[in-house]
Amino acid sequence: MSAAAADARALLDVYLTAIRIAIAEQFQYRVANYFYMIGMIVEPVIYLVVWSTIAAQQGGDVGGYTAGRFAAYYIVWTLVRNMNIIFTPYGWEWRIRDGELSGMLLRPLHPIHWDLGYFAGWKFVVIVLWLPLAAVLALIFRPELAPTVLDVIVFAIAIWGAYLIRSVLYWLLGMISFWTTRVGPLFEIIFTAELLLSGRLVPLGLMPEWVQTIADFLPFQWTFGFPIEALVGGLPPDRLLGGLAMQALWITIGAVAIRLVWPIAVRRYSAVGN
Repeated sequence: MSAAAADARALLDVYLTAIRIAIAEQFQYRVANYFYMIGMIVEPVIYLVVWSTIAAQQGGDVGGYTAGRFAAYYIVWTLVRNMNIIFTPYGWEWRIRDGELSGMLLRPLHPIHWDLGYFAGWKFVVIVLWLPLAAVLALIFRPELAPTVLDVIVFAIAIWGAYLIRSVLYWLLGMISFWTTRVGPLFEIIFTAELLLSGRLVPLGLMPEWVQTIADFLPFQWTFGFPIEALVGGLPPDRLLGGLAMQALWITIGAVAIRLVWPIAVRRYSAVGN
């Protein structure tokens, strides 16, 4: 076996171990996870009720979105939102302050691999716990959902692509903590931009054209709007495949940026462990 093959196999073992640990841990706390997910469902349900009411008042639809399509959009939203949970940039402050990063740097592996593997394992638990919640929401709000086989396949890939985009971009954002301890205001600006330009607050198709144009040049819509629309929006094949290509592009950009910035950031690290 070549050295490269051995390294790839070792890295795969790390990911599988992190995934198994996350699944075991999160199923142990399944009640807490359920309450956490129920809390997160409040947000899209509010959006759904508001937009469904507006659609009813305007003759049945808003910009081509009927109440049933809004229901489909925001029910799928709940899964995409949970799939997009990643290591928060705020966590870097206590990783550095408490010295946890010291232990991570002693491992012969880039720390991002553990984060990616662990949170990926959590997603399998999320999917299992989400199914009954989605069934209840579907019974209450009656979504209009008729995806094709291609829609389902692209959605299944896109939700993981969204997870990877958000992971690498916010991991990169978190590294700002190596240069300053006051990162909260910057994070809030980014989160606000994501809220407005991702399709998380409202489907991008209902936003002004200039907003949609701006969103095309940013990564946010590929983490929320695209995966959702891939399943519920009836997108043509070229847009489905184009969306996957854009996801691959942003994953690559984020990964390359981390590779370039990480060595510079670590040289500024001065915290010590307990």
